[in-house]
Amino acid sequence: MTASDSASESAFAPAPTAPPVDQLRIAVAQLNPLVGDVAGNADKVRRARDEAALQGADLVVFSELFLSGYPPEDLVLKPAFQQACRAALEALAAESADGPALLVGAPWVEDGALYNGVFLLEAGRVSARRFKVDLPNYGVFDEKRVFAPGPLPGPIPFKGVRLGVPVCEDIWGPDVVECLAETGAELLIVPNGSPYRRSVYDERTNIAVARVVESGLPLLYVNQVGGQDELVFDGASFALNADRTLVMQMPGFAERVRVTVWERFANGWKCLEAPLADRVDGDQADYAACVLGLKDYVNKNRFPGVVLGLSGGVDSAICAAMAVDALGPERVHCIMMPYRYTSSDSLSDAADVAQRLGVRYDTLPIAPAVEALEGVLAPVFAGRARDVTEENLQSRVRGTLLMSVSNKLGTMVVTTGNKSELSTGYATLYGDMNGGYNPIKDLYKTEVFRLSRLRNTWKPVGALGPDGVVIPDGLIDKPPTAELRENQTDQDSLPPYEVLDAILAKLVEAETPVADLVAEGFDLALVKRVERMLNLAEYKRRQAAPGVKVTTRNFGRDRRYPITNGFRDAP
Repeated sequence: MTASDSASESAFAPAPTAPPVDQLRIAVAQLNPLVGDVAGNADKVRRARDEAALQGADLVVFSELFLSGYPPEDLVLKPAFQQACRAALEALAAESADGPALLVGAPWVEDGALYNGVFLLEAGRVSARRFKVDLPNYGVFDEKRVFAPGPLPGPIPFKGVRLGVPVCEDIWGPDVVECLAETGAELLIVPNGSPYRRSVYDERTNIAVARVVESGLPLLYVNQVGGQDELVFDGASFALNADRTLVMQMPGFAERVRVTVWERFANGWKCLEAPLADRVDGDQADYAACVLGLKDYVNKNRFPGVVLGLSGGVDSAICAAMAVDALGPERVHCIMMPYRYTSSDSLSDAADVAQRLGVRYDTLPIAPAVEALEGVLAPVFAGRARDVTEENLQSRVRGTLLMSVSNKLGTMVVTTGNKSELSTGYATLYGDMNGGYNPIKDLYKTEVFRLSRLRNTWKPVGALGPDGVVIPDGLIDKPPTAELRENQTDQDSLPPYEVLDAILAKLVEAETPVADLVAEGFDLALVKRVERMLNLAEYKRRQAAPGVKVTTRNFGRDRRYPITNGFRDAP
C-alpha cells in the first residue's frame, strides 16, 4: 500500500525540517462548536490555544471540522460558507507564529472538489493538510452527499515526529491506519465528530484497540462535545498506548482543554502524563445526553427559556426536570391545563413537581376553549357520536395555549412525547406534539420510568436543578393516562409498556421480522397490531419536533421510511 499527499502543496508552506524531539506536550481541545459560527469557532480555537500555552503545550488538537462545526450538512455546499472557513483558517495560521501549533479541522475546496480536511498550523503558516478518506454514509451520516474522499495519507512531520492523522471514520477500517504505519507514522492523532448513542463507548474502544494492535502505534482520540439538533456529542476523548493501556480519559458531556505528555522510547512513543477521569455511562449517560441536547438547542438558537405543559404524568415531569437541569429554574415555565377529566392526583402531582423544581407554575383551565370549539363544530358533527375527535380537541387546545405563550414571551415549547407514543401514533398532531424540541423523543416509556427514578438519586455534573427527589415515586408508579376521557389509561389503547417496548425495540432498532418475533414468544396478532400502528404513524413522525438521539436508531436521521408505503411484513 502506498501513500500520497492530499494534493499539491502550492498554497502551503511546509515547516522547516526540525531535529526530532523526545517529548511532545499535546493538548486535547474537547470543545463545543456551533455549526455555521465560523468566527465564534475560530475564537474558541484562540482561547483554547491560550489556555494550552499556559500548560506548556507544543500542539493543540481540535475535533473534526471544528471551524465549520460538525455536521455542517448542506450548509457546507454554500460557496460563501466555504470561503469564510478558508479565511478563518488562514487567519489562525498567520497567528500561529507564537505559541503552540494547532491541528484544526475545516472544509476545503481544491481543484473543484470539497474535502473534509485537517490542517497543521505552525510558525505563521499552514504547514500541512490531510483529507478524510472514508466518508460514512449510514445511520445519521451522509458525508458522501457533500464531500469527496481524499487520497490515502502519509504522516505529517511535526518537530521531527511523524504524526498519523486519520479523521474519525478513517479508523473504523484498517486501510488508512495501515497506510500511515507503512509510511512511517509514529503516533496516531484522530480528530472525531462521533455522536453519542448507547454502546458507543465500547464500540469506539474496540475499534481503537484494533488499530493499535494492527499498527503497533499509540493513539490519541479527540472528540467534540455538545448538542447539534438531534445529535449529542459526548466528548469522552481518550488515549491508548501501543500496549493497549488506557492512559487518558476525559469526562463525558463537558468541555475541557487538557495537556497530555508523550515521550519517545526505544520501542516508540508513550503517554506518561494525562487526565484520567471517570466516564459517565449507561442510564446516566442517556440522561446527561438528553440534558445537554436540550441545553444546546435552546442556547444555540438563543431562546430565553422554555415553556411546557405539566400534566401530572411522568413524561412531562422528567422533561421539566431535564429543562431545569439544562437551563436553571428561572428559565423554565410550566403550565397545568386541566379539564373535567383531570384528576385531583394529577393536579397535586404537577404542583408538587413544579414546587420541587422551583419553576414558575401557572394553571390555565381549558374548558371554555374546548366547549367553544365543540359549539362551533356542532352543526357539522350533528348526529354523530362523540369519539376520539373530541378527545383530540382537548390536546389541541393545550397545544394552542402553549404556542401562544411561546409567541408572546419568546420561550420555546418543549414537547414531551416518548418513543413508545411516537412509534404507535399515540399522540395528537397540533396538540401534545406541538413544540420546538423533545428531550425524550428517543426514550421508550419504560426507559422514562427508569430515568425518572435515576434522577431522584443522581444528577449530571453541572446540572442546574436541585438535588434529591424531584419526581415523587407516587407519580412514577401510577397508571399512565392521557386523561382525555373518564377513567382512561394508556393500556385501554396500547399493550402494557413492558411488552410494547420490547416489541418496538425489535421492530425499530433491529428490523426484526415478524416471524422471528413470534418465534421468540410474542403473540402474532399483537406483533402485527404493533407493526401496523408503527407504519401508520409515519406521517405524524415526519411532523414531530426534533429530539435527542440516544438509541442506536432514532426517528429522524437514522430511520427514513416513506410515508406512503404499501409493504407489510406478513409471516
